[in-house]
Amino acid sequence: MPPAEPAGVPRLHPGLGQITVDWDPVPGVAGYLVCRADGDAPPRTVDHRGGDLLAVPGPPYADTTVEPGRPVRYAIRPVSDPDRAADGPLGSLSVPVAALDGWPPGPDRADRRSGRPGGATVGRVELLVRVDHPVGPVHRPWRDMVGSEHLSLLLSRDRVGGEEMGAGLATALRRVHSELGVSRVRAHGILGDDLGVYREVDGAPVHDFTGIDAVLDRLAPTGLRPVLELSFVPRALARDPSRVVTAAGVSSPPKDWERWAGLVGDLIRHLRRRVGDTELRRWAVEVWNEPDLDCFWTGSQADYLRMYEVTAYAVKAACPDLPVGGPATAATRWITPFLRHVAATGAPLDFLSTHVYGSPPLDLRPLLAVHGRAGTPLRWTEWGPSPTHFAPVNDSVLGAAFVATGMRSGSGRLDALACWVASDHFEELGRAPALLHGGFGLLSVGALAKPRFWALWMLERLAGTEVAAELTGDGAGSLVQAWPSADPDTGRVAVVVWNGTLDQGVLDLPAQRARLRRQVTVRLTGLTAGRYRLHHRRLDDGTSNLAATARRLGVTDWPDETQWLALRAADRLAELPGPVEVSPSDGEVVLPVDLPLPAISLLELIP
Repeated sequence: MPPAEPAGVPRLHPGLGQITVDWDPVPGVAGYLVCRADGDAPPRTVDHRGGDLLAVPGPPYADTTVEPGRPVRYAIRPVSDPDRAADGPLGSLSVPVAALDGWPPGPDRADRRSGRPGGATVGRVELLVRVDHPVGPVHRPWRDMVGSEHLSLLLSRDRVGGEEMGAGLATALRRVHSELGVSRVRAHGILGDDLGVYREVDGAPVHDFTGIDAVLDRLAPTGLRPVLELSFVPRALARDPSRVVTAAGVSSPPKDWERWAGLVGDLIRHLRRRVGDTELRRWAVEVWNEPDLDCFWTGSQADYLRMYEVTAYAVKAACPDLPVGGPATAATRWITPFLRHVAATGAPLDFLSTHVYGSPPLDLRPLLAVHGRAGTPLRWTEWGPSPTHFAPVNDSVLGAAFVATGMRSGSGRLDALACWVASDHFEELGRAPALLHGGFGLLSVGALAKPRFWALWMLERLAGTEVAAELTGDGAGSLVQAWPSADPDTGRVAVVVWNGTLDQGVLDLPAQRARLRRQVTVRLTGLTAGRYRLHHRRLDDGTSNLAATARRLGVTDWPDETQWLALRAADRLAELPGPVEVSPSDGEVVLPVDLPLPAISLLELIP
């Protein structure tokens, strides 16, 4: 597809510790690269240190990596096709725009482009929530599925942190289902050798699904249904059995496509007999995991496209109503060649899946429309703040704000945004060496809530109807974001408001985080009850933060028995200062909310 047209002239809103870059969206693009020129240097993409794809789905963008007072110019480059990690095809750079001389704005300086007074808005944001103006239903992308380590881990009796891994993973999956409303879990590597699904006797294939049945029996009590990620190739069926991903499987293509199709078809028919058609159609099949990465796929792109085609036809032959999709690539790669192959071969495709880390997911709807697939469900089956195991952001409140930003961005335009992963019981890249180690889990070993879990918990408390809102001020809509909702039947109002940045460098810059603190005035209008009970639940670096609690208790590697008891007692979302009564004046309530960076607040008004 041709490169996108250039974006219009960007609009800059300098503020305390940041410059917000805004622009008019370009029709038909997947996302944008925000480019900055420092001094006389040429423009380069702003690196917010996500470690993956730097493109973002749309405006506005808060650049918190820029040095105060440094002369800078910004330009926007549209990305029409994110294949090859958003390197092309690209649109032309927009006309560069310089930030105001002498930024950040001081008490006597006005933003000449926005017309907003400098001193009145520096460090301040106002959120106006019109409770009596419904927008539509609240869409919850986290509910469709969550990621997990190989589900064969449910059978493990090995102990990590004093707890059996299988039992600990099951506890975490139950909690994700019951408290976050998640309905399915991605069964990573379900065809690995650790479950003994395939062997050859006298040259003939033998299929054995006893291990998979045992896993599904352990999964059922959690309340989650599986999304079967059909990988990896059993060694006895592999073209190159030496290319081991983990003990669970081989990254090689199969040596015999017919035998691979036979294995897939027999598995689906076995499951159909086991659970019945009504149940099975609520599951899904995803073909492979990140075939664009050498560590997960040693074949070519053409080999994977054949893998998808053969597998999808085998699934549908065994159960026509079982959804199947792919390509499950990293960093949004291979989407165009995949869609072209599906169109050319007629291979079944019920949903498009891919992965990204460090940025909100791009908008792939225009790309689907170009290939005649408008309306095909979009499932991002891996997503998180970092693709790196043992990354500090995974345990941080900044990661929680990232999750809220991504879910808000994806609401209404994609069908699933699956956090990777449910639990720190994980071994593909190394088992947990300590309670807090930068693991991918929403929950720690011991199933204690980490900040990203609490972010989703707050979002799950949103009422059923989104209501109109307007954000104004320093970093409004870029740093400070909100998701307002109301229940027209009960009158309950729930607003989640947070302060965060995509820039992971602020984790090591306390002075910069201090500059990015915001005072938010939340003004709610259209309230109909005469009195409400206000609940303000809070997450920040010192509140409801597992890492802070562990530090206060003196936990280093693993907690002792007394520390475990104290951690479990503190495993809750704190209320500030506790429930209070508020009485609207002419249907209006004004609530001041102090938001350091990072922080998230859930405000609930209950009549």
